[in-house]
Amino acid sequence: MAPADGVGSREVRSFCRICNALCGIVVTVEDDRVVGIRGDADHPMSRGYTCPKGRALTAFHHHPDRLDQPVLRMPAGDAAPGADAVLDDLAARIAAAVEAGGPDAVAMYLASGSAFDTNGRRVAERFLRLLGSPQKYTATTIDTPCKPLVAELLGGWSGLTPIWDHDRSRLLLLFGTNPVVSHGHSNAVPDPVRRLRALQARGGEVWVVDPRRTETAALADRHLAIRPGTDHVLLAHLVRELLPGTDAERVAVDPDDLVALADAVAPFDLEHTAAHTGLDPADIAGLVAAVRAAGTVSALTGTGTSMTRTANVTEWLLWCLHIVTGSSERPGGMWFNPGYLLQLDRRSWSAVDGEPEPGPASRPALPRRFGEYPCAALVPEIEAGTVRVLLVVGGNPVCAFPERDRTVAALRALDTLAVLDVVETDTTALATHVLPAAGQLERADVPWLLDAFQLEVASQRTAAVVPPAAGRRPVWWWMAELGRRLGLTVLPDGLDPATCTDDDLLDPLLARSRGGLDALPAGVAVALPDDPGRDARWVHERVLPDGRWRLVPPVLLADLATLAAEPVPEPDEILLVPHRGLRRMNSQLRDLPQGRPAPERPVVTVAPSDAERLGLDVGGLAVVESAHGRLTATVAVDERLRPGAALLPHGFAEPNVGVLTHTDVDVDPRTGMVRLGAFPVRVTPADADQGQPPDR
Repeated sequence: MAPADGVGSREVRSFCRICNALCGIVVTVEDDRVVGIRGDADHPMSRGYTCPKGRALTAFHHHPDRLDQPVLRMPAGDAAPGADAVLDDLAARIAAAVEAGGPDAVAMYLASGSAFDTNGRRVAERFLRLLGSPQKYTATTIDTPCKPLVAELLGGWSGLTPIWDHDRSRLLLLFGTNPVVSHGHSNAVPDPVRRLRALQARGGEVWVVDPRRTETAALADRHLAIRPGTDHVLLAHLVRELLPGTDAERVAVDPDDLVALADAVAPFDLEHTAAHTGLDPADIAGLVAAVRAAGTVSALTGTGTSMTRTANVTEWLLWCLHIVTGSSERPGGMWFNPGYLLQLDRRSWSAVDGEPEPGPASRPALPRRFGEYPCAALVPEIEAGTVRVLLVVGGNPVCAFPERDRTVAALRALDTLAVLDVVETDTTALATHVLPAAGQLERADVPWLLDAFQLEVASQRTAAVVPPAAGRRPVWWWMAELGRRLGLTVLPDGLDPATCTDDDLLDPLLARSRGGLDALPAGVAVALPDDPGRDARWVHERVLPDGRWRLVPPVLLADLATLAAEPVPEPDEILLVPHRGLRRMNSQLRDLPQGRPAPERPVVTVAPSDAERLGLDVGGLAVVESAHGRLTATVAVDERLRPGAALLPHGFAEPNVGVLTHTDVDVDPRTGMVRLGAFPVRVTPADADQGQPPDR
């Protein structure tokens, strides 16, 4: 295919960076205008597949709200005086804030948009580190901190991510995840339907545990419509039934830990499990039998479990299931991808003890883990006057954070809010400085941060498909120029931002990789089977403290004991369930029609029996109320949803689920995550005569 030389009509190979799947795409370009995108049939991982999100990159690239020029908002109004003037003003404000309050006065929020921008993410983090500020916040603590927490507590390092052995697994269990729509959570699942069908074609089974008969559940061999927030109960029962006879030496655990685990899961017998989960005892017994028959098991979780109050215990018991069945680092079970670029298997390791550092001054009880504060601490830090400058990189906290109104008030109270993004968002509307970032089709890239989430030891490289238009510049350039004005050498190896290119930053990273990637667009490299290979037990051999899993962390044992003593949930309780859409990624793409007459509008979805019981009319308005707030949404019903669950997607300005949550209450003590899933709500018909305003 022709290179991206800006002349005539051509096709350029690249890869999509909307989600972890990183599917190969072919971009059709006329002159410098993107006119179409399709899946790349020659891509070794996605094999021609791409979802509506990937195909929507054409519309997103030409979004009517694309940011083209830097903006400086002053009391007299907005101005677009050029990059130098905006950067000069921003640097002066940062310098003044640091002089008055120290480096803690400057914070940075790095969200999903930055995770898919290797150069931008690395340079932004280096900027904050050189500035000396500990005020780092990322999207990790919005929806998934249970995963690095459990990895650290059990394995000694937070970056361990169990990966589905996709072409050898005989049994795949999916808890609260819908890869046909989401393409995986931490695990990337490109072309999900083909992979699930392939597992079934070789005699394997797929079981889905989810309150809704999702698109993935419709393809599965079995679907268990569990009560929201009780996945830990089912997992505890599985571990209880499969634990007897486990060989401690074979599974690399201390024998005393097996005894402690057996005691912890003892209360979760069949009667207890059926009562709490709402599942048929025969279905529960059938799942136990399926695991026994398979021998090894692959199991994955998603935001359906990771955003709930039981997230940590659920994720821990999932790891326990893998460990006690001998499925961890075993063929047909789960393995750990060391990364083509990260090369984790070639590092020296010292186990982390799992103890958190103290939180920031305004919320010292919140745990600091993984080199960052939880996002729940950011608004209190602003309110306390500690943080006066906030840099937002590729994120939209107005729609992602709890307590929408409080978040907006805090952002308005800042001296300086600088946002680096591709399109206008709810957060750029509040910014004092807006820096237009190059979109994913306008920059060269490799998947560095997501390297170990892939189904193979593989990586890929793309050149820019088209050059950045108007005043758009890569995130790394904005950060480097800002650093230069503050006397910080942000780019490595003495590179000058005036002459540096994307490739100048990528080349040293690739030179240290397993084998390099060619410089052509969509260059793809896959490690040889023995380098390291999915059967390499590098975590057991190099990472585990004393060569054993720390199977029973005391904090999680205590949490499970508390949960085991809880009464059976009330039968009429409605629990709000997080929900991801096929055509958007968080708040991205939500306002694009994508082949439909109009953009998606969020609705609250309930089971037909609940709609009838609660007096809700399809297409009418309902008030959704939690202990902390209320909003109004249009009603829909879905016969695939079990009674007692309500779906409401996140990422929207109206209705915004953040109004139902609280920054100070219902915060997980282990991770600092505000619980966003499986919490009780009241759903009642809205009084049309009162004209209930949305999101109030």
